[in-house]
Amino acid sequence: KITQSVDLFYRGASTRGVQGHLAMFYPHNASNVSVYNWVVKYSRMISKFTNKLKLRVGEEAQTDEIEFHRRKSHKAKLGTEKNFFIDSVDTETRFMLSAEYMKTRSSRDIKAVMIRIKERTENQIKVMTTDGWNAYEKTIKKVFGYSNKEQKFNVFHNRVVSIKDEGNFNHPIERLHNNARARTKVMRGFHGSISSANAIMKGFEIYYNFINKHQAINCCPYELATDLKLKENNKWLELIQLARKS
Repeated sequence: KITQSVDLFYRGASTRGVQGHLAMFYPHNASNVSVYNWVVKYSRMISKFTNKLKLRVGEEAQTDEIEFHRRKSHKAKLGTEKNFFIDSVDTETRFMLSAEYMKTRSSRDIKAVMIRIKERTENQIKVMTTDGWNAYEKTIKKVFGYSNKEQKFNVFHNRVVSIKDEGNFNHPIERLHNNARARTKVMRGFHGSISSANAIMKGFEIYYNFINKHQAINCCPYELATDLKLKENNKWLELIQLARKS
């Protein structure tokens, strides 16, 4: 029931919609609050396991951010706060390399995303494509470093100021963002803490990488980017079991 609820949530159902679905099939229904708590709890649990997986990726990663307006409280009168979901995707395997829901998109926030990319991919990334946001350039150079032997930075920063530029900063990352927006638009704004919003988006990262088949590659991104073998139809449950063992 729990993994069914989490899966329904990431396929687009609201927590109340999941509650209504459960009421049709289970004698002991769960409240919408329980559904929300399951999403947050198991997204955090699984991500601790999946974040440790070493990746086998291509040479180019695309990094961008989505702007969100998070409600500070369930009480609408307290207003909203502008936040950012900063994420990066490998153009070859379509695997989401790193993603964080951040309060801002400062150099420090972007650095946290870049550090995780480097930790997971080691020296595989040679090109980092971003938009024109100024915080990217220095951060990429600092995180990935300079090669004295080759007399150049280890990662070339492909800075695309306009979508009309040659090379078009669009396909993999923009498709990912379209999926994210399609899911989050029915949430009517995140409520409460940055931590819980980040946990929900960690669950989206898991869904994108491990659960949902990507049409462009005709499989889940993890199948190309990792050595992980998921054998069960219920991948959520299998990932929870693996997370508990790790």
